[in-house]
Amino acid sequence: MPLAGKKRKREQNHPYLDGNFAPIQQTLPLTRCSHVGIIPDELAGGQYVRNGGNPVTNEDLGRDAHWFDGDGMLCGVSFKRVKDSQGNNKILPEFVNQYILTDLYLSSLSMPSLRRPIAPSIATLVNPLSSLIAIICVVLRTVFLVILSFLAGSKQAIKKISVANTSVYYHDGRALAGCESGPPMRVTLPGLETVGWYDGRKAEGETYEAQDAKTYVFGGDGLVGFMKEWTTAHPKIDQATGEMILFHSTFAPPYVHYSIIPESKTPSLKSTLPCRLLNAPLPGVKSAKMMHDFGVSPTHTIIMDLPLSLDPLNLVKGKPVVEYNANKPSRFGIFPRRNPSAVRWFETSACCIFHTANTWDSLDSTGQVSNVNLLSCRLTSASLVFSAGNLEQPEIPQPKSLEEPIRSEKPISFFDSYDSDSEIDEESSLLAPPKRLSRHALTPRCDPTDEIDQCRLYYHSFCLSSTPDSANTITHQFALAALPFEFPSVRRSSEMSAARYVYGCSTTTSTSFGTALGRAIKIDALVKIDALTLVARGKANPPRSVTGCVDTRNIHRIMTSQDPEDPIKVFRMPEGWYAQEPRFVARRGVEREDDGFLLTYAFDESQLLPSGKCRPDARSELWVVDARNMTTLVCRVQLPQRVPYGLHGNWFPEDEVLGQRELTRVRSTERALGKEEDGSALGRVGMGLRRCVETWLT
Repeated sequence: MPLAGKKRKREQNHPYLDGNFAPIQQTLPLTRCSHVGIIPDELAGGQYVRNGGNPVTNEDLGRDAHWFDGDGMLCGVSFKRVKDSQGNNKILPEFVNQYILTDLYLSSLSMPSLRRPIAPSIATLVNPLSSLIAIICVVLRTVFLVILSFLAGSKQAIKKISVANTSVYYHDGRALAGCESGPPMRVTLPGLETVGWYDGRKAEGETYEAQDAKTYVFGGDGLVGFMKEWTTAHPKIDQATGEMILFHSTFAPPYVHYSIIPESKTPSLKSTLPCRLLNAPLPGVKSAKMMHDFGVSPTHTIIMDLPLSLDPLNLVKGKPVVEYNANKPSRFGIFPRRNPSAVRWFETSACCIFHTANTWDSLDSTGQVSNVNLLSCRLTSASLVFSAGNLEQPEIPQPKSLEEPIRSEKPISFFDSYDSDSEIDEESSLLAPPKRLSRHALTPRCDPTDEIDQCRLYYHSFCLSSTPDSANTITHQFALAALPFEFPSVRRSSEMSAARYVYGCSTTTSTSFGTALGRAIKIDALVKIDALTLVARGKANPPRSVTGCVDTRNIHRIMTSQDPEDPIKVFRMPEGWYAQEPRFVARRGVEREDDGFLLTYAFDESQLLPSGKCRPDARSELWVVDARNMTTLVCRVQLPQRVPYGLHGNWFPEDEVLGQRELTRVRSTERALGKEEDGSALGRVGMGLRRCVETWLT
């Protein structure tokens, strides 16, 4: 059901289908790019890739749509090693973008009359005004289209319902694209071709080995066994052991399953790594939840059972499919990495967490793990789920918590109004000097302890002592900084250890981010936070538990700081430019953890037409920012087309690009859609039935 239960007017484009959120229609093979500045040697041979939704069926702009919808599209910049005419080494940037050829994508191409995506929009499922009948109708439409895809003469059977549009990562010789609604999908580097679904053992299109027949895979038997294929888009890769740790969230008890995939390509580890763990049940979760991320330290795993339900059974209870209950606690289940049955549950005030930044252990004097520490982006409501679908957030009841929060007037989203407009007083080598901040921008607009609708980098420390006084105790829980902060990451080699620096996104404007009013999420600031320094300050001078904050400055005060040791640094985008999630690439031969570069896609919105649509010739850039000083723009790569604002990206160094597993075939639209139609009588009947039903359903 569209916004407010009414059909959207055709002239009112959905904010997540408009501007630089709008899908692009052209895919390009590796295409040479120009650049300004110096490409760091550390990028040679590697590739930056970002995933995001790009709906192929986009004719009906009056339909429900959500930022998390859309067919997965990978956009990458490869830094190819070449030699010039004098034989000198050079780095040539090349842009490539490709759809991820999922079953849904290929089936959509085979249905030319399709006006809406096959799968229902998340906006329909989360809309509090969607009736039970409306949701049943859209779900049945999807079921019918899936059944039709198996009829004789169909071009592509829909065996998995994932759009693989959320993340991209690397493990054991495979680049994988992920989304919670299915297993990972293997893709190739640097061409970004689709190989096939990965089942925890091998991917379609890979060479079959004899031991594969004896290896367990994701999923299971029974009516709901397929749900155990649904895999988090944020698995954790242990750089020390090579293990990939992940979970599977389902709609049926026990609701959460847990898997560990060892790395088999490292000969030195083959004999020491324990066997794989697949589909192990996690006890203690009582209902289906919206779970997106989790935490993993060298010894323990943290599963977050938060009061944000994602349960179809809510409909029969008169509740929306997605419901946030601020009167229920947030529960953190912590267990030894390979023993989920030994989970211990820790409870605290209600919150939402979509992304964790890092997890590490603290040891006592005997060398035993005393505490597990978690850094995450903590939200005080589920507003992002609704605002990303252009929906009004439901009324939030007053929460009951251990520390009763002070609630401000009207909740705002992380991506909503924060501070007034201003310009950063920093210089960048490839940017014009910006203007100095106005004085009115230096006054905080709210008490930093208020539990307004925030999203802040947050610290939890869970005590693992078994003594009665400290059993299942959260010894510390507070925000590190008052500025809004999301899409976090740390240096790869520092993951699962006490990483000092966390990188992420923020906003400096009061006009670019709206939620219920239909404006869309945009990022105009990249942030580096010295997490260890702020954690130490918080322990030395503890802020108010749960709602407290260590650094209470707003983002404009931070940007005017002249302190070279300031624990928070901000790279402000020029006026009208917006960034995406940054990824860190370390500089070679240095000891400082932050000595390296941040890579992010950037877009200049002066390329938008008065109507809000992008010019046909609009282009994006890939920016390389000095991560140590957070002021210098080292390089700008001009891309041949724009890259829509998307979700998660990753950096793949040269050794990963060169170390990919062999494969026998890749998916292609020609192979999938070029199949000859079944000319038998049964085939003709099946195709006729399919076309009739398709016409009715689309």
